[in-house]
Amino acid sequence: MPINIIIAGPRGKMGSEAVQMVSNEESFTLVACIDRKNGGKALKDLEPFPGLDVPIFEDPEQCFQTVDADVFIDLTVPDVGFEHTKLALLYDIHPVVGTSGFSSEQVAALEDLSVTHGTGCIIAPNFAVGAVLMMQFAKTAAKYLPDVEIIEKHHDQKLDAPSGTAVKTANMIQETRENKQQGHPDEKEILDGARGAQIEGVHIHSVRLPGLVAHQEVLFGGPGQTLTIKHDSYNRASFMEGVKLSVHKVMGLNKLVYGLENILE
Repeated sequence: MPINIIIAGPRGKMGSEAVQMVSNEESFTLVACIDRKNGGKALKDLEPFPGLDVPIFEDPEQCFQTVDADVFIDLTVPDVGFEHTKLALLYDIHPVVGTSGFSSEQVAALEDLSVTHGTGCIIAPNFAVGAVLMMQFAKTAAKYLPDVEIIEKHHDQKLDAPSGTAVKTANMIQETRENKQQGHPDEKEILDGARGAQIEGVHIHSVRLPGLVAHQEVLFGGPGQTLTIKHDSYNRASFMEGVKLSVHKVMGLNKLVYGLENILE
């Protein structure tokens, strides 16, 4: 039986990629989209989607009330994505969320709601399988090379900094690395922010430039050696296999799972 899917933000770069992926997957059926500008229209009325006779709703609650859906995909922006995800859980629709920038308090609130309703939810800071492997390799390396910094680079339209992937990487590193202060004890920033942000001693540096998509380097240093673990997404198709996997996996969950690595076998 096909999985019925609602997508938020179909005109966005990630959302439009998700529309194409869902439309091309035999086991999925796109039943509606949520868009803040085109309520009452169909996807076929929008230039990138000829032939897709799928209704568009401006009001997400009306969409969730009206449409029979199994999964809700949100790849929008943090504030909107959080409200969308709450509503989907309230209507027992399984969210798959790639919107980064949620606070720990927001994730905790969604986790409570997911458990209360017994409705599975997957939130992934990064849906690229290679990026997830990069994070896992970094976690292992930090046990042996605890001096580490993260450089993440994204397109200049990204709203949050540092990226959810960088924060998730730093959190995973802390599972194997003892908290330590890096650099010279008398180090002084001549310009505020020159050393980047910090999560328990791990410095994170954010770059925002046109031409980039999503890139991250985790740099480790030790006596006489360095190790760099790097991942690059050159286009947004790189995220779709993770989204597809999450749609299948979320149907069997009754709680929130944070991070694609937790559903990889």
